Amino acid sequence: GSHDTMTYCLDKTSTVSGNESKLVKFLNKCMPCIVHPIIMKWSTTQVLTVTEQLEAGVRYLDFRIAHKANDPSMNLYFVHMVYTTVTVEDILWEVLRWLETHPQEVVILACRNFDGLTKKLHCHLIACLKEIFQCKLCPRNVSMRSFFPPLRMIYCNKANLHPTKWRRELNLSCLLSCGTIQFLFSKEYLMYHFLIFVSEKFFVAGINLTENLRYILVHPFGSLKKMTLQSLPCLKIWIKQQYPGPKKQCINIIAGDFIGNNDFVKDVIELNTKI
Repeated sequence: GSHDTMTYCLDKTSTVSGNESKLVKFLNKCMPCIVHPIIMKWSTTQVLTVTEQLEAGVRYLDFRIAHKANDPSMNLYFVHMVYTTVTVEDILWEVLRWLETHPQEVVILACRNFDGLTKKLHCHLIACLKEIFQCKLCPRNVSMRSFFPPLRMIYCNKANLHPTKWRRELNLSCLLSCGTIQFLFSKEYLMYHFLIFVSEKFFVAGINLTENLRYILVHPFGSLKKMTLQSLPCLKIWIKQQYPGPKKQCINIIAGDFIGNNDFVKDVIELNTKI
C-alpha cells in the first residue's frame, strides 16, 4: 500500500488546508515564500502517479479527501496540508481505467479525512463511486466484515501501549540502527510516530515516519523524502520479518512512503510466500 497516495500532485499554489493549525495558517500567510516550500517538502510522500503505483504492485490506496473552503463547486480534492491539483473524480476514473485492463486485480480504496465535506458532498462522493465503478464495487450481499473487520487506529504512546511491548513486537532496535547506519530518531520519537492500524484479525501497518515541528526546525535543509530514504534499509529488514495472516502478530497490508524506492513493493509481496 501507499501512504498518502496522492501527494505526488500537491498544488504549489494551494492554500493551506482548513484543517491545519492556526499557527501554520498564520505563518504561511505572513511568510509564504519561506513557509510554503517547507510545507511542500514535508507533505510530499509519493512521487509515482496512481497508475504507476498500481503498476508497481500497490493494491491499497490511501485517499485523504477534502473540499476546499469557500469553493462553491462540488469538486473534491485530496489533501495533505495543501490540496492537490487533480480532483477525486479524475483519479477514480484513472483507477477504473487501470482496473479495466487488469480484470483479475482487487484494489482497496481507503477513503478518509473528509475535511470540509457536508452531508451533501458525502452523498456526491458516494454517487461518484457508484457511477464510476458500478459492478466493480464489492456487492452489498457480500459481507466484507468477515474478511476486513473494522479497523481502529492507534498512535503508539505510553498511554495505550507499553514501550517494552512495542519494542518487542516491532523490533525497534532494528529500526534505530542498521549496520553502520545510525538514525537520528530516538526510541521515544518512533514510539510516538510509528503508525499501525489494528483489529483482531486484520492488520494494516503504516511504516511512514512522521516528523514534528521540532524535527523540521532542527533540519532546515531536510525533507520527508530524505528522512524516509535514510530509514528504508532498516524498514526493509523489519518488513522481511513480518508474516501475513489472521493472527494478532501478523500483518496483511503494509503502506509506506515513496513506494518506488528500495524494492518496497517487492519485499511486501514476497511475504505471501510465507502463507
